[in-house]
Amino acid sequence: MSLVDPSSLGVTLDAVNEALFFGQRVTKADRAEAAKWIVSRQGLPRCYAGMFAPTDQDFSEGARVFTGEKIASGAATGHILGEEALRALLLLGLDTVAIRGAVARAQIGMEARVGDAEVRGYRVGMYCCGTCSCAYWRNLTAGGLSHAERRLKAGMEEMKARRLGTGKWRTFPFHYAVLALTDIDLPGAVAELRYAAPVLERYLKQPAKDDLYHLRRRAVAERALSRC
Repeated sequence: MSLVDPSSLGVTLDAVNEALFFGQRVTKADRAEAAKWIVSRQGLPRCYAGMFAPTDQDFSEGARVFTGEKIASGAATGHILGEEALRALLLLGLDTVAIRGAVARAQIGMEARVGDAEVRGYRVGMYCCGTCSCAYWRNLTAGGLSHAERRLKAGMEEMKARRLGTGKWRTFPFHYAVLALTDIDLPGAVAELRYAAPVLERYLKQPAKDDLYHLRRRAVAERALSRC
């Protein structure tokens, strides 16, 4: 079962994330094909910080995150798909010279951006907008960038400060944020999941729909509640 859609980095990453999230069996050959194709996108025009470039289709038709929220801009598309691609390379579990080199180059590029932002006084634990921050956290959690615990703890503090009092947050896309939280092994992440729990419980009481993103959101909600 090939995971690669040559016309779209976003669609390819969606297939990889589907397999990873639901624990689907993927052959080593298919994982190797996906990793090789992702690596081939590094450094191409419109890549973000030396990471992995979305395709023309991703930019023209727009991209979505795993839980279905639309990515708002071209710059965000480059950043978010770049973070998700680096995460995917790490989690596909392959170790080749090409993959190690691509991961190292991507890490150098993104570390430089994050480090510069922190030096200039931007909030530690956040990166640009709420959606970009969730992609950043997912990469941190997978081991894609340094100082993960410090940055994630700061991110959880920033998230808490953005609570709306309704179980949701200002600036963060709800379902993608919950997805990111499910992988963060910190008390602050559990606290945010408990804060969101009433919304998740109401969501699960809704009639199930035959819709890809609805089914994913239900699975994310169930996983999040299991951590509360």
